[in-house]
Amino acid sequence: MNEESSYDLAVIGGGLAGLSLSILAAQGGCRVVLFEKEKYPFHKVCGEYISLESWNFLEDLGVPLSDWNLPQIKHLLISSPGGTQIERDLPLGGFGISRYKLDAALADIAKAAGVVVLEETKVLDVSPLGPIFSIRTSLSTLDARVVCATYGKRSNLDVKWKRKFTRQKNKKLNNYVGAKYHIRIREPAERIALHNFHHGYCGISQIEDGKYCLCYLTSADNLKSSGNSIKTMESEIIRKNPFLEHIFASAEFLFDQPVTISQISFEKKSLVSDHVLFIGDSAGMITPLCGNGMSMALHGSKIAFGCILPFLQHKIARHEMEQYYADQWNRIFGKRVQAGRFIQRFFGSEFLSNLLIRSVKPFPKLVSFLIRQTHGTPF
Repeated sequence: MNEESSYDLAVIGGGLAGLSLSILAAQGGCRVVLFEKEKYPFHKVCGEYISLESWNFLEDLGVPLSDWNLPQIKHLLISSPGGTQIERDLPLGGFGISRYKLDAALADIAKAAGVVVLEETKVLDVSPLGPIFSIRTSLSTLDARVVCATYGKRSNLDVKWKRKFTRQKNKKLNNYVGAKYHIRIREPAERIALHNFHHGYCGISQIEDGKYCLCYLTSADNLKSSGNSIKTMESEIIRKNPFLEHIFASAEFLFDQPVTISQISFEKKSLVSDHVLFIGDSAGMITPLCGNGMSMALHGSKIAFGCILPFLQHKIARHEMEQYYADQWNRIFGKRVQAGRFIQRFFGSEFLSNLLIRSVKPFPKLVSFLIRQTHGTPF
């Protein structure tokens, strides 16, 4: 597509939230530009498990999930740092797919729908100028009537805009690091496992082509105490869980080095700032142990589009669009995020995770109830 200079909607970040919003808007007749600093396809830190609540939405966007023979995940295994375990069926279940495959497919659909996808383009600044925004990038300057920030967990723009969570001192909720590998291993294809270790947890589940995603989240202190060495931390802290020792010892690792991210924050974030709408992880992260971040990003894009389109059609004012989006987001995701923060308190501590697992083990309905608190229904 040829780059223009004026758009109805500008989307900053080409992950699940940004791509799905762009597709919806383009299919709705809007002129859309999307900025992505990387080039598709590429890997990113993610557990790569999606709740089945998102299946129909993705297929409606044009993703041929039914043709890809993806693993259907129906069971959950949780282990404490010492190896105490519990296994239960997932009330709704999910499926596994890599972000490398899914994001690239969505990018192709967006381009085909007419979205101007500007890869390897970094947004440097966004300035409101009356009824429009001026967007300065590493390549050019454009303008748009609506701007949405969908760049994920953290961006240079968060610091530039002085978002509150970037200015808080390091503490339990805002100073995590994450790492992801793709591996080959003999594990049940229908199971997602969540293994706890000191101040962190590691998820493993199957994705496409018989591969598995191994992704862990831990405190920055764990990495610091390991001399800032990923390998040392894995050897001396993570592999103390017997399940993780077996996985690391027996798996074939397909990456020479993990994909990593730092300064992850689970603090509450603003949904609208200076008339920019935040969607996906940039709006607020549910703890990864809940396995629902990808579905929240997808669902969030649908919520946002439902209020952006009436504004672009001059049916509602800008402040109504912003308020409607914030109200809908909090109604659908607010309790889910709170439940995730509560459950996370029990993980990463051997005493607390053992206590939780032993307490709920005799009560399978209680386990199902806790899972439902962090998941939604098909949208």
